[in-house]
Amino acid sequence: MISKNFRAFYFLLILIVFSCKTTSEKEVVVARPNILFCILDDASPHMSAYGYDWVKTPAFDRIAANGILFNNAYTPNAKCAPSRACVITGRNSWQLEEAANHVNNFPGKFKTFPEVLRENGYFTAKTGKGWGPGDPGAINGDLRLLIGKSYADFKAKPWATGMSNEDYAANFNEFLDDAEGQPWFFWYGAREPHRDYEYGSGEKTGKKNIKDIDSVPAFWPDNEIIRNDMLDYALEIEYADAHLGRMLDNLEKRGLLENTIVVFTSDHGMPFPRVKAQEYFYSNHVPLAIMWPKGIKNPGRTIEDMVSFIDFTPTFLELAGIPVDSSGMHSSPGKSLTDIFYSKKTGQVNPDREMILIGKERHDYSRPNNQGYPIRGILSKDYLYLFNYDISLWPAGNPEIGYLDIDGSPTKTEILELFRTGEEDKYWQWSMGKRDTHEEFFNISQDKECMNNLAAISEFEDLKKSMKRRMETMLREQNDPRMFGNGDIFNSYKYSTDKGWNYYERFMEGEFTMEDTEWVNPSDKEETLLD
Repeated sequence: MISKNFRAFYFLLILIVFSCKTTSEKEVVVARPNILFCILDDASPHMSAYGYDWVKTPAFDRIAANGILFNNAYTPNAKCAPSRACVITGRNSWQLEEAANHVNNFPGKFKTFPEVLRENGYFTAKTGKGWGPGDPGAINGDLRLLIGKSYADFKAKPWATGMSNEDYAANFNEFLDDAEGQPWFFWYGAREPHRDYEYGSGEKTGKKNIKDIDSVPAFWPDNEIIRNDMLDYALEIEYADAHLGRMLDNLEKRGLLENTIVVFTSDHGMPFPRVKAQEYFYSNHVPLAIMWPKGIKNPGRTIEDMVSFIDFTPTFLELAGIPVDSSGMHSSPGKSLTDIFYSKKTGQVNPDREMILIGKERHDYSRPNNQGYPIRGILSKDYLYLFNYDISLWPAGNPEIGYLDIDGSPTKTEILELFRTGEEDKYWQWSMGKRDTHEEFFNISQDKECMNNLAAISEFEDLKKSMKRRMETMLREQNDPRMFGNGDIFNSYKYSTDKGWNYYERFMEGEFTMEDTEWVNPSDKEETLLD
């Protein structure tokens, strides 16, 4: 017989073994994931995973195939600084005071999720473009790190002029050496496909053919110049994607890929007329693929849920085990994406994810009296409603200073030439002309290019009014100043550079020339005032 003492010892031993095993398994389950956040600068969803044969993005496609591909991802604001502010705060741009604008002073009151991760044991850093352009402010006399330390020592020869010479992948490798033993967050901010482009590089370096492009948006002329511009843009996306491919290979080699959340997106749509800095479907619709081998169920899914940049902050904080209430951050109207991660469903996972808010205030130094072009909008998978608050203003910026809300490009030049010669003015009207109505309403399931405004058609009146009511109700809940008669406050916020304030008036007085606005071409300026 087994003695009582031996039985007691035996059960104690079993308890210890079981406890150790349970603790070990629990640690594996709750191990905080690393996060690699990859964000392009000015890219629409032109990735081969979305079916575009004239752009090859094997790294993005790898993330989609081994994770989740989102068909309905949006930025709230289609311009660099306000869009990126939405990412790092989890708030819509109209909730961010100065950070709603471009070239702004980031308000000290708004904490960012990388700052919170850093306070809770994460090593955070970036390479390339982070938040901006603007002034992040200072803490105790030191530049505020909205994201983290910058890794920029390693350089590489880019594929074409206009591309950055930063070796993003090598900088990431150095970061991983420094982060060893800690959970980490890394922001890969590719500067591509932001302009300038080397004209003809897509066809020459990328070995592409303009005939590969299956269609050109109806709001641009379809000719060799525009198609070459599109191919040059595609090459820049491929360059950024190639660096991501090296990063994924590095993570796999180090054994880190399994518990790393890899997010790949872009801050807004492509840097072409009627896209970037506007609020149409092409402006705010962005690529998004997320991979996390350890956490995402049933990888390879395509998701139809409507998701927004404001969803990233609650997602990352939840997965890092940080309660939002104790994070020091302002509340977010975003929703954690973990319900989608942990589901096995394809298509629509959460029926509540069926509407997205978008909007804009002031972007570049484009109009008299430091005015922006205020818009608010709401979209579903089928419809987009927009309200233009002041249609007396030029939506792309005043012509006499070069339509500064549109980057200089061969496409912009071509549209302006067709307009100025009298050959064709419809492209100018679609991209640069004043809006003729406050309300715009589009069936984006059939008209993604937003060419057919349904706002005045009685058949859609009830649906249009319903979407507008819902938009304004949500905006009031989010304390949007424009819902309470205080929208002009956005025009009162200073630029982060002295050059920007009263730029229009100073330009017209001769203090500045077109060469001082480096993101446009001197020929973009209209020599006579337009009505």
